[in-house]
Amino acid sequence: MSAGSRSTSWTTLRGAVVWDGLQSVLDRLAGDGRSLSVVDAGGGTGGFAVPLAQRGHRVTVIDPSFDSLASLDRRAGERGVADRVEGRQGDLSTLGELVAPGTADLVLCHSVLEVVDDPATALAGVAATLRPGGVVSLLVANRTAVVLARAVAGRIDDALAVLGDPAGRWGHADPLARRFDREGLSRLVERAGLSVEAVHGVRVTLDLVPGSLLEADADAYDALLRLEREVSQLPALRDVATQFHLLASRS
Repeated sequence: MSAGSRSTSWTTLRGAVVWDGLQSVLDRLAGDGRSLSVVDAGGGTGGFAVPLAQRGHRVTVIDPSFDSLASLDRRAGERGVADRVEGRQGDLSTLGELVAPGTADLVLCHSVLEVVDDPATALAGVAATLRPGGVVSLLVANRTAVVLARAVAGRIDDALAVLGDPAGRWGHADPLARRFDREGLSRLVERAGLSVEAVHGVRVTLDLVPGSLLEADADAYDALLRLEREVSQLPALRDVATQFHLLASRS
């Protein structure tokens, strides 16, 4: 297996559970074959936006980085979906100015709530963007996972700091402003007027398996993908995953 195919396989593995959840939403919302209006907040270079456009949906990517949006344009053009992908410079604080209220069927908000100034306000803005029956896909860092990760790395003081910090941070050098537990995330979503539909664990086992083992056995990728899908919904394992993938709808 080449280095390039290994990289692609890792990308597939890391996103598989998220795509599984999204596919169930797409099947429900676009079951009649219609094109959905999708907003990808913090969508960067189009890792989700371009594949969604290739499925026939119209995607608006909101991102503060001009360089990322330029890369998005190039990627969309190379994949032949430039007419279905639009980049707009901004962030969740300006979402209401960039996307009309009540117009989105699906909003992706992946790895964004960890860095915004006010997650509650950000989620309220996301909820306002959705049509009735629309769905938000949230991908957030799990605070329990970082406790284990810091402990395994021998950073015991960091692990204890995460447990005692309301934001789930391990110190001043921590790159994230906050992490979430499943219960707290669900409460935050419900206060925004959204109904939680499902919560999956993402990267339950991936970050624990040595890459060298996978490189030595190509079949291990398929086995690990099956394992990730199986454990993503088992409560005891889901709640120690690196990330949570939460799907919620607007009534």
